[in-house]
Amino acid sequence: MKEIIENSLQNAMSYETYRTLVHDLIQEGKSTGVNQSDDLLNYSTLNDKRMKRLDKTIKISEEAKTQVKALEEQRTWLVLTEGWCGDAAQNLPVINKLAEENEQIDLKLVLRDEHPALMDAFLTNGARAIPKLIALDADKNVIGTWGPRPSEATAMVLDYKEKNGKLDAEFKKDLQIWYNKNKGRNTEGDLLSLLS
Repeated sequence: MKEIIENSLQNAMSYETYRTLVHDLIQEGKSTGVNQSDDLLNYSTLNDKRMKRLDKTIKISEEAKTQVKALEEQRTWLVLTEGWCGDAAQNLPVINKLAEENEQIDLKLVLRDEHPALMDAFLTNGARAIPKLIALDADKNVIGTWGPRPSEATAMVLDYKEKNGKLDAEFKKDLQIWYNKNKGRNTEGDLLSLLS
């Protein structure tokens, strides 16, 4: 496991580099990932706009800032993501804003499809669900994980699947509305628990 994590960190990028990569690929008519399609390009385009807006508008609560700034130990937040993922677009700006509050937190991103061994070590209910944040201590030991959604959204997904068998377009629309109303608060709260 440690070797997989070390290899992934060697290929990891900053949040800013990731944002530039996604944007530049869209300009070329591409999305991140091995599979390319009009749908993935459309999702990536929508997510690029969404992240641009969230980067400007997401505000971290004063309570969260205080908790994050109190962290004295080095942490690495290694996040598996892809540009076409709607949950990643909603959560990465929050993760980034929290990490910016303390230089002890080193945020690193890797593309899921380029790191299958890492992804397969951190599946969610047997699926390659993203974003997936892997919290590491100073010695690169795993001390916790988060993702692919904040806890309230996860409960919504599980409840809907139980009643309807699968997620449909209507639910995905409702989930985006929930994200917009929640303004990253649930993600913020979930991530603070990784610091303790």
